[in-house]
Amino acid sequence: MTKEFRIFAMASQKISAQTMKNSECPFCAPEIRERIMAERGTVFALHDCFPVTAGHLLIIPQRHTPDWFSLTARERSDTEALILSLREKLQSEDPTITGFNIGINCGASAGQTIFHAHIHLIPRRDGDAGDPRGGVRGVIPERQKY
Repeated sequence: MTKEFRIFAMASQKISAQTMKNSECPFCAPEIRERIMAERGTVFALHDCFPVTAGHLLIIPQRHTPDWFSLTARERSDTEALILSLREKLQSEDPTITGFNIGINCGASAGQTIFHAHIHLIPRRDGDAGDPRGGVRGVIPERQKY
């Protein structure tokens, strides 16, 4: 774990969903605009700072809102359209991509550390994991296999 990640992780643990304000949110910071690589209506996308795989992206609503369940219908629609567009772009640029994981952490107990809604779009490639069966079930490793 890098020093920067440890500092970020420690700081994010101290901020709860109830106390986070837009000024404390890394996705609301003005400098985030420099990292945007795609936009669709009410949402934008950028490369994850700690990617799981090459091409790992985050889709983020412009409005500060805590999680997926607080998104408006328009934000959900724009999110879906942007995910579909990014999937097509990623696969056209990298033919080794053979699948995707789409992940959303809602709440600290589910692993959410930044309490501004965001969706992970994670490209997958054949052989990038020993046994990928169970996919997102791996959030609780002993329950991944069935």
